[in-house]
Amino acid sequence: MGAEGEERIELHRGDPEAEARMRALSSPLRLRVLRLCAFESRTNKELAELLDVNPGTMLHHVRTLVQTGYLAAEAERTGAQGAREVPYRATGLSWRTSMPGGSAVLIETFLQQIQSVDPDDLDATWLGLKLTPEHREEFQQRLYDLVNEFKERGPDPGGDTYSFFSTLHPDENPSADR
Repeated sequence: MGAEGEERIELHRGDPEAEARMRALSSPLRLRVLRLCAFESRTNKELAELLDVNPGTMLHHVRTLVQTGYLAAEAERTGAQGAREVPYRATGLSWRTSMPGGSAVLIETFLQQIQSVDPDDLDATWLGLKLTPEHREEFQQRLYDLVNEFKERGPDPGGDTYSFFSTLHPDENPSADR
């Protein structure tokens, strides 16, 4: 469940629209585009430069995200040399969309994102827990609710941008009494 009254969109194989959305979210590059367009609009050229990608390749990825509803074109503007530019902004749909089998893509994207981050600027937490299924579900829901609360507030004017990544997974750590 997303924000109050907002349903999470579950994607299921076999549905053409869902298949297109799953493919759109299966690319680390496209996920990085969504992050870059989360708080400000960016043109295809700006995205290509920021991600060091050929503009033609970037255009393909941008179009895929637009066609699946993850990016929206904003009003055209005039660029530096008078060229027509179309800025794009993330719609927030990716936040509400499930990603069946997408964890590996998220991890790969996260690793790409932090390649140039100073190790002193990374604040990582790794915690082992032993939970019943009910408490695991409660933990997941409370964490999702907290993250969603901050997401729904919108960006703080004048705030700095941060990225948050969390994963919950079974730990291959058998009990000593086994």
